[in-house]
Amino acid sequence: MSASRQRLGRGRGSRSSSRKPATATNSTGRSAAIYIRNYGNAVIRVLNAASAPLFEQGDASLFPHPLLTPRGVLNVADVDGLARHEAMLEGAHGMEILTREQALAMVPALRPEKLAAAAYERDAQDIDVSALHEGWLRNARANGATLMVGTPMLSAAREGGRWRIDTPGGALTATILVDAAGAWADDVAGRAGVASLGLQPMRRSIAVIPAPEAYDIAGWPLIADSAEGWYAKPDAGKLYVSPTEEISVDPHDAYVDDMVLAEGLWRFEQAVDVPVNRVERSWAGLRTFAPDRTPVVGFGDDGFFWLAGQGGYGIQTSPALSALAAALVKGERPPDELEALLPALSPTRFG
Repeated sequence: MSASRQRLGRGRGSRSSSRKPATATNSTGRSAAIYIRNYGNAVIRVLNAASAPLFEQGDASLFPHPLLTPRGVLNVADVDGLARHEAMLEGAHGMEILTREQALAMVPALRPEKLAAAAYERDAQDIDVSALHEGWLRNARANGATLMVGTPMLSAAREGGRWRIDTPGGALTATILVDAAGAWADDVAGRAGVASLGLQPMRRSIAVIPAPEAYDIAGWPLIADSAEGWYAKPDAGKLYVSPTEEISVDPHDAYVDDMVLAEGLWRFEQAVDVPVNRVERSWAGLRTFAPDRTPVVGFGDDGFFWLAGQGGYGIQTSPALSALAAALVKGERPPDELEALLPALSPTRFG
C-alpha cells in the first residue's frame, strides 16, 4: 500500500523502541482540552468558529456520544495583570464582565484582595478528547488508511514525481507526503530534504491535587489567570492545576520540571485559597508553535504538505484544520471562511 494512505510514526530514537506502540501518547493524550471560542489569535478564532458545527451538532457515524459538556471559563486578574486582562477582552465574543462579588459567588475560594477584574465565557465547554481521537481514527480506517505506529520515517526523497519513504520495515511510495508530526515536524522535513520552518516545541505541565475540603468544586468553571500564570480545572473531584509555562525544548517525550511546577502552584495559591499540600500526579506535554504562533497548513516543496504548528489549539481546531487540509491535498476548494485564511496559514509566508 502506498504511503499516501498510511500514517508513519515519528523518528524518536531508541526511547520509543522499548515501548509498546500506541496512539495519542504525547500532546493529544495529555491535553486538558476545553473548547474556548475566544482562545488564540484572530486566525485561531476563525478556526475555532469553523470547528463549532462538528462539536455542537456531532456526527453519529464518527462519534456515538456528544463531544462537549458544559464548563465555562472564569478569567481573573490581579492588579499586575489588568493590562493582559484588557488585551484578552479585545475582540472577544460572548464574554461577560463580572463584578468581584459575582466572581466570588462563582468560585468562593478566590482571594478577594487579589481579585481586580473578572470575565466569564459561558459557552466554553469540555471536549471528550478520547472520543474525538477515536472517531478520527475510525474515519481514517473506514477510508482505507493503515496506521503504522512505531514505524519512524528514516528518510524520504522525491523520485520521478513521487516520494520514496524509507522506514525500518522497508520503503513506501506516495505522491504527497503530509508532515503532521507535531513537535517533530521540522525533523521530518529535514529527513525529506525540505527546509525547516522554525517550529518550536514548548513544554507545558500540569498537576493533579486533591479537591479542597472547605469548598464544593463540582460546579466550578475552569479558572484562568488572564496573565497566563496558571489555570485550574475541576475534574472528577480533583483539581488540575497548570503553571501554563512555555519552555522551549527539543522534541522529546516531555517530563515535568519540578521547580517550574512548584512556582506555578505557588502562583495559584496566591490567587486561590486552596493550599497545595500534596500533588497526586503530574505530567507534561509539548505544544509546538510557528514563529507567528499560527498553524502551518499547505504545500511547500513539490508534493510536501505541512500540517503543523497547532500550538495549544490543535484539539479544538481539528475539525476545521482537517477539513481544510483534506481539501487542499485533494485539490478541492475549501469552504469560503477557511479559504480566506490560506495566506496566513501557508508555509510560504516565511519565505
